[in-house]
Amino acid sequence: MNKPEPAGGFRVLGTTPIRPDGLEKVTGRAQFGDDIHLPGMLHGKVLRSPHAHARIRRIDAERARALPGVRAVITGADFPQVKIDTVQLGEAGIVDMHDLSYNVMARDRVLYDGHAVAAVAADNPHVAEEALALIGVDYEILPAVMDVRAAMAEGAPVLHEKFKPGFFVAPTQKALPNAGRLDVAVGDIEAGFAGAEVIIERAFTTETVHQGYIESHIATAQWEANGQITIWTSTQGHFSIRDQVAVLVDVPMSRVKVIPTEIGGGFGGKDTVYLEPVAAMLARRSGRPVKIAMSRAECLRATGPSSGTWIKVKLGAARDGTLLACDVYAAYEAGAFPGGPIAPALLTSVTRYNIPNVRLEGYDVVVNKPRIKPYRAPGATPANFAVESVLDELARALAMDPVELRLKNAMQAGDRLILGFPCQPLGSRALLEAVRDHPHYRAPLAPGQGRGVAYAFWFGAGLISSAQLHVNADGTVQLCVGSCDLSGTRMTLAMQAAEALGIDAGDVQPSVGDTDAVGYSFPSVGSRTTFATGIAVIEAAQKVIAQMTERAALLWQTEAANIDFRAGQFVDRTDAGRRFSFRELAGRLPETGGQVSGQATVTPEGVGFQIAAHLVDVEVDQDTGKVQILRYTAFQDVGQAVHPDYVAGQMQGGVVQGLGWALNEEYCYDADGRLVNTSLLDYRMPTSLDVPMIETVILETPNPGHPYGVRGAGEVPIVPPPAAVANAIYDAIGVRMDRLPMSPRNVLARILEPTRG
Repeated sequence: MNKPEPAGGFRVLGTTPIRPDGLEKVTGRAQFGDDIHLPGMLHGKVLRSPHAHARIRRIDAERARALPGVRAVITGADFPQVKIDTVQLGEAGIVDMHDLSYNVMARDRVLYDGHAVAAVAADNPHVAEEALALIGVDYEILPAVMDVRAAMAEGAPVLHEKFKPGFFVAPTQKALPNAGRLDVAVGDIEAGFAGAEVIIERAFTTETVHQGYIESHIATAQWEANGQITIWTSTQGHFSIRDQVAVLVDVPMSRVKVIPTEIGGGFGGKDTVYLEPVAAMLARRSGRPVKIAMSRAECLRATGPSSGTWIKVKLGAARDGTLLACDVYAAYEAGAFPGGPIAPALLTSVTRYNIPNVRLEGYDVVVNKPRIKPYRAPGATPANFAVESVLDELARALAMDPVELRLKNAMQAGDRLILGFPCQPLGSRALLEAVRDHPHYRAPLAPGQGRGVAYAFWFGAGLISSAQLHVNADGTVQLCVGSCDLSGTRMTLAMQAAEALGIDAGDVQPSVGDTDAVGYSFPSVGSRTTFATGIAVIEAAQKVIAQMTERAALLWQTEAANIDFRAGQFVDRTDAGRRFSFRELAGRLPETGGQVSGQATVTPEGVGFQIAAHLVDVEVDQDTGKVQILRYTAFQDVGQAVHPDYVAGQMQGGVVQGLGWALNEEYCYDADGRLVNTSLLDYRMPTSLDVPMIETVILETPNPGHPYGVRGAGEVPIVPPPAAVANAIYDAIGVRMDRLPMSPRNVLARILEPTRG
């Protein structure tokens, strides 16, 4: 990892302390979802549709109910009528609660292979599994639509007679029976292309992919006789789970307590309910706690993957490389219910470049697949694949170095964004210059090898975060936050608390509170936790410092205004000999009024954009189509690397997932719409044998929207890999790949095409 020395003069930020939860995880003491065992606990199983689209004529569960050991059986008819139409998630969008309830358990129709139809709770998982086989479902099979273009075609099967367009980041408007539309434009697109001397236009296809988290969805619910519900679940957002469960089972939010367990991966796919309301209803019916754990096949069939897409890009430039116009048309799968990531896909597709004339047209298309969920920079990866591939082709048509073309057109601070406001401070030129000047970019290549580059952008998110700090008499501090820890954020938040309080990171003990223990926090999504919850932590720390300053003034019999706080020291400006360290003053708190606490809830707006550029070298076997990754270097501007090792890990993890998207991963459905690759043997994610050691270069352009300059780091690394690999393949063998994955089969088919280029 290559990281420059931080310029902020921080004591704690930029260091690499050992993570506080590391020992528990490596010794197996950390409590994950499947580690929950309650007295009298039952085990639940869910019956899932074998059809992509069918009407449910009748469900007969009597034989299952009669099976010894079965304690409860439920269907969609057992769920209460949803009384709240939508839940507003601020800038993140709107959730249609009727759709969510229908996704949790089908009513009159099933809309995808794996759609939940019924559920049972039994004394053990084996009896529950046996009971599922005894439930009879009479289906009337309906035509299924599995592709965005087919779903948008005239006469396509209609999935929702009362189609309501979705809202994810931005609203769409109904345009077709199965699709909502979003348009964004600046400038004069026709004039822009009229003035262009070189124009490239191409179309691209990408397949549905899954987040591939190692731990499946697991939830345990206990419904007490007094109506109190407690849920233990593997989630990215326990407050979100609480709010959704309360609506779907029709109880006040105050009656639902959600305790987040450790999480074995999420990447955007674990902030919504699948099992929690089902487990709660089974617990209510049986009077006993119920745990449900999905199998890998269930995760792939029935939880939210990322969109398959069809994208067209038209790009025009002057002979000197100045980009003049860009037209992007994108159709993204929403799955069985509207609300896919078409808005962020469009808004990140070209935002990293200063192009005066842009037209973005997008469609959020319902198909007979699981309801789409975000996957690390949702929507951005396919759009980047398309645009960066065309940009690479444009660079070759102009005989320009591909990095120099990007440098010439890179969005910089003050440039007008497509959203209408000026770009924030952004180290775009420094980032691309780092790529150009890196030894990797000039290293020699052997015959049959190629090098590709791609540049990416992601907005990030702010949204609501809460934090509490409690000072102990020995000078240590308890930190409680409402943000689930997916990637080491206990440590990055503790480090920001330590930096603010002038103490060591080891003196801060961080924890994630349940929904009854800490203020509301939006889920850990959108690269927001270290940034947004970090601001809540810093504000809580300032309240602690203010209170401790008052205590020091009380002990010294002076005014609080006379006391300065610097680097963990309280100093009396009127008498330099009087000073307390943070620890010393903490020891005097009991005699000055008791312990000190600080709480803060924030909704920060100065998110700070994320940018990354990736370099990759590949070798292509033209006899088999296999692409071998030889070398990979990821460059990223993170504002301020709170914990550089964690940042490098986020970058490397995003690259590996992006390479899986690029080379191997895809949902494979048969002619009837059934998913056929339902295991990790057939849904092939990269292993350590598939990727080299990934080099990372961390740059730091401070984000003015955060006290310490922090930007999000976790999402943008997944965006460039497919485009970078596609460009490297062309560099190696002169073949342009226009579909993902670039598997041996697809690469070989492209090589063997009679006309290619």
